[in-house]
Amino acid sequence: MPTIQTDELNETQALDVIEDLDLGLAEVVQSWLTPLYTSKYGSFFQQTIFDIPLANLILAILVFIFILGLRKIFTLIVMVVLQKLAKFSTTYYDDKIISALKEPMRFAFIIIGIHLFFLLIFKETETIKNILNTLVIYTIFWAILAITEALRGLIYSATGKFSAELSKEIGNFIIAILKILIAGVGLGAMLQVWGINVTALVASLGIGGLAFALAAKDTAANLFGSFSLLADKSIRIGEWIKVSGVEGTVENIGMRTTKIRSFQKSLITVPNHIVANNPIENFSRRGIRRIKMHIGLTYNTNSEQIVQIIDAIKKMLKEHEGISQKDSLMVNFDSFGDSALNIFIYTFTKTANWATYLDIREDIHLKIMKIVEENGSSFAFPSQSIYVEQIPSENVL
Repeated sequence: MPTIQTDELNETQALDVIEDLDLGLAEVVQSWLTPLYTSKYGSFFQQTIFDIPLANLILAILVFIFILGLRKIFTLIVMVVLQKLAKFSTTYYDDKIISALKEPMRFAFIIIGIHLFFLLIFKETETIKNILNTLVIYTIFWAILAITEALRGLIYSATGKFSAELSKEIGNFIIAILKILIAGVGLGAMLQVWGINVTALVASLGIGGLAFALAAKDTAANLFGSFSLLADKSIRIGEWIKVSGVEGTVENIGMRTTKIRSFQKSLITVPNHIVANNPIENFSRRGIRRIKMHIGLTYNTNSEQIVQIIDAIKKMLKEHEGISQKDSLMVNFDSFGDSALNIFIYTFTKTANWATYLDIREDIHLKIMKIVEENGSSFAFPSQSIYVEQIPSENVL
């Protein structure tokens, strides 16, 4: 029995979503032109421009303008009404979803208008149809991505049930994965429109698997680095850290990189594998900040005054509301300097906040100055005393 070979099973059927998008409106509108073509002005409207009947061209332009008008009405009335109705609900996520869908819906009207325009001028070729199908799929997945972004708060709330401290970090990670998956499916659908066999394309990637693995080595390292950062909870968004010579506030922990805002306000992007594999100094988690200083008193300060000044500074620090009493607090006569009698002061503030720390440090400086003044001493500064054993006589030149 003869065998008939066929390639039909191997053919990829192109995805077509634009075909029924006009809901038969083009045929209805086209039927309106029949009386016009049969009227006494029919010969005029049957004239062609670039092989397009004049009546069809005029009608296509009018329909396109009409669709743009509907788009404006939809934006000004329908969307506004929906947003007002959403305010009566107990959640704000519906408001966010409606706002997120606004631009994709507006763009959908333009696609419909272009589709009707080419149908009415009999110029909707296979290429134009594929382009319109691609735009429709793009709009659909644009809307899905917008909804995903609108539900960011809901995802944070869900991840907060597992780890309240890392709700944003884990939530951002989940959202990034969802966006990649959605974009991947959308890209596959767009390729399907043009008749590209996505399954065969993915399978063919196995040929260059080794090259891909080598090229993606750093990407994989960064991905696992992000897993490590989330699992260890070593850094969080908003914390002040220093890693691999980079110091600043963490703004985002992504799948590939961590973004750090420096104190000069520049944004520094650090690959996650560098952050994960290097020592991290997390200043935000220390809870306290150190005050370490030396003050120098003049050499005409006697021992009794030094003891009184040391005791007064200790008392002031122990009674200060901004100083941590659970940590080290030391005030000692430290050394005889070249120009001063040095007192060593070592203590910690209760806060790690930079601005609050500066306020506390300033207040302590002022109080130390007052203590020194009240005890009849003063601060020394680098100076030299020259002693002349003999004044040269006037006869010496």
